[in-house]
Amino acid sequence: MGLSKRERIIVLVTIVVVGGLLLDRLLVTPGLKRLAETKNQKRELLAELTEARNLFERRRLLERKWKTMLSDGLQNDAEAESRVARALDEWSQDTRLTLTSVKPERVAGDKGLKEMAFVVAGRGQLSAVVRFLYKVETAELPIKVKDMQLGSTSESGDSMSLQLRLSALYLGAEEKSSNKQTQSSQPEANNEEQLL
Repeated sequence: MGLSKRERIIVLVTIVVVGGLLLDRLLVTPGLKRLAETKNQKRELLAELTEARNLFERRRLLERKWKTMLSDGLQNDAEAESRVARALDEWSQDTRLTLTSVKPERVAGDKGLKEMAFVVAGRGQLSAVVRFLYKVETAELPIKVKDMQLGSTSESGDSMSLQLRLSALYLGAEEKSSNKQTQSSQPEANNEEQLL
């Protein structure tokens, strides 16, 4: 039984259509899905790589900044007391705030960074108080305001009294030795970074 020309064309078209559908279902569609997944995965991995590189760069910058802060920072209690007292005196002169008292107090600490508190009292115009507080807050020294009391010494409010409790950080003896140990282990960490 022979197929007519028309039937052969229909069978051939049917085989081509069914073959095309099978090819699409088995190869083309899964391949395109896989390609899209691979592109998404590549995009995510590149984002993670960029984030990791930024993290390493930020670590290097912060490490340099930390080392600078440690070397420029307050090394012991005597240095902390004198440098903070000098800075307070300089800031009061710059801002025209009259300091009536500066009392350092040592705070007991276990190990690592130590803390020293300063109780500062002063009087002056409101603008002088504002400028003085700005100088304290933006100082390069490792100090911060822990407590503050502000009052008016006159009815008009143009003369203010200020009482601050400042906290200054300085290195203890243990921190210096552990800092040297940390620096000796740095080449190993740098080698790990270069491998990555």
